[in-house]
Amino acid sequence: MSGPVITDMTDTARWVAVYRANETARPDALFRDPYADRLADERGRAIAAATPPETRSGWPWVIRTKLVDDLVLASIAEGCDRVLNLAAGFDARPYRLALPAELSWIEADLPSVIDAKEPILASEKPQCRLRRERVDLTSAPARTAFLSAATSGAARALVITEGFLTYLEDDMVRSLASDLAAQSSIRWWISDLSSPAVRDLIRKMGARMDSAPLRFAPPNGVAFFEALGWEAREIQSLLRWAARFRRVPLVLRLLSMLPEPNPRNPGKARWGGVIRFERPSLDAARASGQ
Repeated sequence: MSGPVITDMTDTARWVAVYRANETARPDALFRDPYADRLADERGRAIAAATPPETRSGWPWVIRTKLVDDLVLASIAEGCDRVLNLAAGFDARPYRLALPAELSWIEADLPSVIDAKEPILASEKPQCRLRRERVDLTSAPARTAFLSAATSGAARALVITEGFLTYLEDDMVRSLASDLAAQSSIRWWISDLSSPAVRDLIRKMGARMDSAPLRFAPPNGVAFFEALGWEAREIQSLLRWAARFRRVPLVLRLLSMLPEPNPRNPGKARWGGVIRFERPSLDAARASGQ
Protein backbone atom coordinates (compact mmCIF):
# COMPACT_ATOMS: atom_id res chain seq x y z
CA MET A 1 0.00 0.00 0.00
CA SER A 2 1.14 3.55 -0.73
CA GLY A 3 0.00 6.53 1.30
CA PRO A 4 -1.58 6.26 4.75
CA VAL A 5 -2.36 2.79 6.06
CA ILE A 6 -5.35 4.15 8.01
CA THR A 7 -7.45 6.79 6.26
CA ASP A 8 -10.54 6.85 8.50
CA MET A 9 -12.18 5.04 11.42
CA THR A 10 -13.80 2.50 9.09
CA ASP A 11 -10.29 1.33 8.24
CA THR A 12 -9.47 0.66 11.89
CA ALA A 13 -12.66 -1.40 12.20
CA ARG A 14 -11.73 -3.49 9.17
CA TRP A 15 -8.14 -3.90 10.40
CA VAL A 16 -9.16 -5.27 13.80
CA ALA A 17 -11.68 -7.60 12.13
CA VAL A 18 -8.76 -9.27 10.34
CA TYR A 19 -7.35 -10.49 13.65
CA ARG A 20 -10.74 -11.81 14.76
CA ALA A 21 -11.00 -13.69 11.47
CA ASN A 22 -7.52 -15.14 11.89
CA GLU A 23 -8.30 -16.32 15.40
CA THR A 24 -11.60 -17.83 14.29
CA ALA A 25 -9.73 -19.93 11.72
CA ARG A 26 -7.56 -21.58 14.38
CA PRO A 27 -8.55 -25.07 15.61
CA ASP A 28 -7.98 -23.84 19.19
CA ALA A 29 -9.75 -20.49 18.71
CA LEU A 30 -10.48 -18.51 21.87
CA PHE A 31 -13.71 -17.28 20.26
CA ARG A 32 -15.60 -17.71 17.01
CA ASP A 33 -16.54 -14.75 14.85
CA PRO A 34 -17.92 -16.11 11.57
CA TYR A 35 -18.63 -12.57 10.38
CA ALA A 36 -15.13 -11.16 10.83
CA ASP A 37 -13.74 -12.17 7.45
CA ARG A 38 -16.61 -10.45 5.62
CA LEU A 39 -16.28 -7.37 7.79
CA ALA A 40 -12.53 -7.15 7.19
CA ASP A 41 -12.76 -7.62 3.40
CA GLU A 42 -9.80 -6.94 1.10
CA ARG A 43 -9.23 -3.47 2.53
CA GLY A 44 -8.74 -4.78 6.05
CA ARG A 45 -6.42 -7.54 4.90
CA ALA A 46 -4.35 -5.07 2.90
CA ILE A 47 -4.03 -2.83 5.97
CA ALA A 48 -2.92 -5.76 8.14
CA ALA A 49 -0.36 -6.80 5.53
CA ALA A 50 1.04 -3.25 5.38
CA THR A 51 1.67 -2.97 9.13
CA PRO A 52 5.09 -3.79 10.63
CA PRO A 53 5.81 -7.54 10.90
CA GLU A 54 5.87 -7.45 14.70
CA THR A 55 2.20 -6.40 14.78
CA ARG A 56 0.84 -8.90 12.29
CA SER A 57 -0.05 -11.66 14.73
CA GLY A 58 -2.53 -9.23 16.25
CA TRP A 59 -2.32 -10.92 19.66
CA PRO A 60 -3.25 -7.79 21.70
CA TRP A 61 -6.50 -7.40 19.73
CA VAL A 62 -7.27 -11.11 19.94
CA ILE A 63 -6.77 -11.19 23.71
CA ARG A 64 -8.69 -7.94 24.13
CA THR A 65 -11.63 -9.47 22.28
CA LYS A 66 -11.60 -12.58 24.45
CA LEU A 67 -11.37 -10.64 27.72
CA VAL A 68 -14.14 -8.23 26.76
CA ASP A 69 -16.32 -11.17 25.68
CA ASP A 70 -15.93 -12.79 29.09
CA LEU A 71 -16.63 -9.58 31.00
CA VAL A 72 -19.75 -8.88 28.92
CA LEU A 73 -21.09 -12.34 29.71
CA ALA A 74 -20.18 -11.92 33.39
CA SER A 75 -22.10 -8.63 33.50
CA ILE A 76 -25.14 -10.26 31.92
CA ALA A 77 -24.95 -13.08 34.47
CA GLU A 78 -24.98 -10.38 37.16
CA GLY A 79 -28.18 -8.82 35.84
CA CYS A 80 -27.20 -6.50 32.99
CA ASP A 81 -30.31 -5.68 30.95
CA ARG A 82 -28.81 -3.24 28.43
CA VAL A 83 -25.47 -2.89 26.66
CA LEU A 84 -24.24 0.37 25.13
CA ASN A 85 -21.29 -0.23 22.82
CA LEU A 86 -19.74 3.18 22.15
CA ALA A 87 -17.74 3.51 18.92
CA ALA A 88 -18.77 -0.08 18.20
CA GLY A 89 -16.96 -0.24 14.87
CA PHE A 90 -17.39 -3.61 13.18
CA ASP A 91 -18.01 -5.52 16.40
CA ALA A 92 -20.25 -8.58 15.95
CA ARG A 93 -20.95 -9.61 19.55
CA PRO A 94 -24.75 -9.24 19.27
CA TYR A 95 -24.61 -11.92 16.55
CA ARG A 96 -21.95 -14.30 17.84
CA LEU A 97 -22.33 -14.37 21.65
CA ALA A 98 -24.92 -16.47 23.46
CA LEU A 99 -27.06 -13.58 24.66
CA PRO A 100 -30.55 -13.47 26.20
CA ALA A 101 -33.15 -12.69 23.56
CA GLU A 102 -34.63 -9.98 25.78
CA LEU A 103 -31.30 -8.16 26.22
CA SER A 104 -31.24 -4.68 24.66
CA TRP A 105 -27.98 -3.89 22.83
CA ILE A 106 -27.30 -0.45 21.35
CA GLU A 107 -24.36 0.29 19.08
CA ALA A 108 -23.29 3.91 18.62
CA ASP A 109 -20.83 5.12 16.02
CA LEU A 110 -20.26 7.60 13.23
CA PRO A 111 -22.67 7.44 10.30
CA SER A 112 -19.86 6.41 7.92
CA VAL A 113 -19.01 3.38 10.08
CA ILE A 114 -22.60 2.22 10.50
CA ASP A 115 -23.38 2.80 6.82
CA ALA A 116 -20.45 0.56 5.89
CA LYS A 117 -21.32 -2.15 8.42
CA GLU A 118 -25.07 -2.56 8.04
CA PRO A 119 -25.12 -3.93 4.46
CA ILE A 120 -22.58 -6.61 5.40
CA LEU A 121 -24.75 -7.94 8.23
CA ALA A 122 -28.15 -7.15 6.75
CA SER A 123 -29.06 -10.80 6.22
CA GLU A 124 -27.92 -11.93 9.68
CA LYS A 125 -30.07 -12.19 12.79
CA PRO A 126 -28.73 -10.91 16.13
CA GLN A 127 -29.15 -12.99 19.26
CA CYS A 128 -30.73 -10.09 21.17
CA ARG A 129 -32.62 -6.85 20.55
CA LEU A 130 -30.15 -4.75 18.59
CA ARG A 131 -30.31 -1.22 17.29
CA ARG A 132 -27.72 1.20 15.98
CA GLU A 133 -27.47 4.94 16.52
CA ARG A 134 -25.51 7.29 14.28
CA VAL A 135 -23.85 9.79 16.59
CA ASP A 136 -20.58 11.67 16.95
CA LEU A 137 -19.59 10.67 20.47
CA THR A 138 -16.87 13.33 20.59
CA SER A 139 -19.60 16.00 20.57
CA ALA A 140 -20.60 16.63 24.19
CA PRO A 141 -24.21 17.66 23.43
CA ALA A 142 -24.72 14.73 21.05
CA ARG A 143 -23.18 12.31 23.54
CA THR A 144 -25.28 13.57 26.43
CA ALA A 145 -28.50 13.32 24.41
CA PHE A 146 -27.60 9.84 23.21
CA LEU A 147 -26.79 8.52 26.69
CA SER A 148 -29.98 9.94 28.16
CA ALA A 149 -32.13 8.29 25.49
CA ALA A 150 -30.16 5.04 25.35
CA THR A 151 -30.36 4.39 29.09
CA SER A 152 -34.04 5.24 29.41
CA GLY A 153 -35.87 2.30 30.95
CA ALA A 154 -32.71 0.35 31.77
CA ALA A 155 -32.07 -0.92 35.29
CA ARG A 156 -28.49 -2.23 35.08
CA ALA A 157 -26.67 -1.05 31.98
CA LEU A 158 -23.19 -1.88 30.75
CA VAL A 159 -21.07 0.48 28.64
CA ILE A 160 -18.26 -0.78 26.38
CA THR A 161 -15.57 1.54 25.01
CA GLU A 162 -13.29 -1.09 23.48
CA GLY A 163 -10.71 0.56 21.23
CA PHE A 164 -12.33 4.00 21.60
CA LEU A 165 -10.60 5.92 24.37
CA THR A 166 -7.15 5.69 22.83
CA TYR A 167 -8.21 8.20 20.13
CA LEU A 168 -9.44 10.80 22.65
CA GLU A 169 -7.72 13.59 24.54
CA ASP A 170 -7.54 13.28 28.34
CA ASP A 171 -10.14 16.01 28.92
CA MET A 172 -12.62 14.26 26.65
CA VAL A 173 -12.18 10.99 28.55
CA ARG A 174 -12.82 12.87 31.80
CA SER A 175 -15.97 14.34 30.28
CA LEU A 176 -17.12 10.92 29.12
CA ALA A 177 -16.50 9.42 32.56
CA SER A 178 -18.60 12.19 34.07
CA ASP A 179 -21.37 11.70 31.51
CA LEU A 180 -21.52 7.97 32.23
CA ALA A 181 -21.59 8.56 35.97
CA ALA A 182 -24.52 10.94 35.51
CA GLN A 183 -26.70 8.10 34.20
CA SER A 184 -27.89 6.26 37.30
CA SER A 185 -28.74 3.06 35.42
CA ILE A 186 -25.17 2.53 34.19
CA ARG A 187 -23.68 -0.08 36.49
CA TRP A 188 -20.56 -1.27 34.63
CA TRP A 189 -18.02 0.11 32.19
CA ILE A 190 -15.61 -2.11 30.25
CA SER A 191 -12.63 -0.56 28.51
CA ASP A 192 -9.12 -1.32 27.36
CA LEU A 193 -6.20 0.81 28.46
CA SER A 194 -2.53 1.14 27.50
CA SER A 195 0.45 2.80 29.14
CA PRO A 196 2.26 5.67 27.38
CA ALA A 197 5.08 3.28 26.43
CA VAL A 198 2.68 1.03 24.52
CA ARG A 199 1.04 4.00 22.81
CA ASP A 200 4.43 5.34 21.78
CA LEU A 201 5.50 1.94 20.49
CA ILE A 202 2.45 1.78 18.23
CA ARG A 203 3.05 5.37 17.14
CA LYS A 204 6.35 4.22 15.66
CA MET A 205 4.28 2.87 12.79
CA GLY A 206 4.67 6.45 11.67
CA ALA A 207 2.73 8.98 9.62
CA ARG A 208 0.88 6.26 7.74
CA MET A 209 -1.53 6.19 10.71
CA ASP A 210 -1.93 9.96 10.95
CA SER A 211 -5.64 9.71 10.15
CA ALA A 212 -6.20 7.77 13.39
CA PRO A 213 -3.66 9.15 15.88
CA LEU A 214 -3.34 7.52 19.27
CA ARG A 215 -3.68 9.92 22.20
CA PHE A 216 -5.07 8.67 25.52
CA ALA A 217 -2.60 6.68 27.61
CA PRO A 218 -2.51 8.16 31.12
CA PRO A 219 0.75 7.70 33.07
CA ASN A 220 -1.33 6.83 36.15
CA GLY A 221 -3.23 4.13 34.27
CA VAL A 222 -6.28 2.79 36.05
CA ALA A 223 -5.90 5.43 38.75
CA PHE A 224 -7.01 8.02 36.16
CA PHE A 225 -10.52 6.56 36.35
CA GLU A 226 -10.47 5.85 40.07
CA ALA A 227 -9.75 9.52 40.70
CA LEU A 228 -13.05 10.20 38.91
CA GLY A 229 -14.89 7.83 41.23
CA TRP A 230 -15.02 4.74 39.01
CA GLU A 231 -14.10 1.56 40.88
CA ALA A 232 -11.90 -0.95 39.03
CA ARG A 233 -13.34 -4.38 39.83
CA GLU A 234 -11.36 -6.47 37.34
CA ILE A 235 -7.97 -5.52 35.88
CA GLN A 236 -6.72 -8.06 33.36
CA SER A 237 -3.29 -7.84 31.75
CA LEU A 238 -3.17 -8.50 28.01
CA LEU A 239 0.32 -9.99 28.18
CA ARG A 240 -0.46 -12.31 31.10
CA TRP A 241 -3.53 -13.69 29.36
CA ALA A 242 -1.76 -13.90 26.00
CA ALA A 243 0.95 -16.00 27.64
CA ARG A 244 -1.64 -18.20 29.34
CA PHE A 245 -3.42 -18.76 26.02
CA ARG A 246 -0.08 -19.20 24.17
CA ARG A 247 -0.71 -16.40 21.72
CA VAL A 248 2.74 -14.83 22.10
CA PRO A 249 6.28 -16.09 21.40
CA LEU A 250 8.26 -17.85 24.10
CA VAL A 251 10.30 -14.75 24.93
CA LEU A 252 7.11 -12.85 25.78
CA ARG A 253 5.74 -15.81 27.76
CA LEU A 254 8.91 -15.71 29.83
CA LEU A 255 8.60 -11.95 30.20
CA SER A 256 5.06 -12.40 31.48
CA MET A 257 6.45 -14.32 34.47
CA LEU A 258 8.21 -11.19 35.75
CA PRO A 259 6.39 -8.94 38.20
CA GLU A 260 3.69 -6.95 36.44
CA PRO A 261 3.93 -3.18 36.13
CA ASN A 262 1.56 -1.44 38.50
CA PRO A 263 -1.60 -0.77 36.43
CA ARG A 264 -2.22 2.28 38.64
CA ASN A 265 1.25 3.66 37.96
CA PRO A 266 2.81 1.97 34.91
CA GLY A 267 5.21 4.86 34.39
CA LYS A 268 7.56 4.01 31.52
CA ALA A 269 6.68 0.31 31.51
CA ARG A 270 4.80 -1.32 28.66
CA TRP A 271 1.43 -2.39 30.01
CA GLY A 272 -1.96 -2.92 28.48
CA GLY A 273 -5.11 -4.41 29.88
CA VAL A 274 -8.88 -4.66 29.98
CA ILE A 275 -10.74 -3.27 32.98
CA ARG A 276 -14.28 -3.57 34.21
CA PHE A 277 -15.29 -0.58 36.29
CA GLU A 278 -18.37 -0.21 38.46
CA ARG A 279 -20.27 3.02 38.73
CA PRO A 280 -19.04 5.58 41.25
CA SER A 281 -20.49 5.63 44.70
CA LEU A 282 -23.09 8.31 45.43
CA ASP A 283 -20.61 10.27 47.56
CA ALA A 284 -18.00 10.26 44.79
CA ALA A 285 -20.55 11.38 42.22
CA ARG A 286 -21.65 14.25 44.45
CA ALA A 287 -18.04 15.26 45.06
CA SER A 288 -17.48 15.50 41.29
CA GLY A 289 -20.54 17.71 40.92
CA GLN A 290 -22.92 15.12 39.40
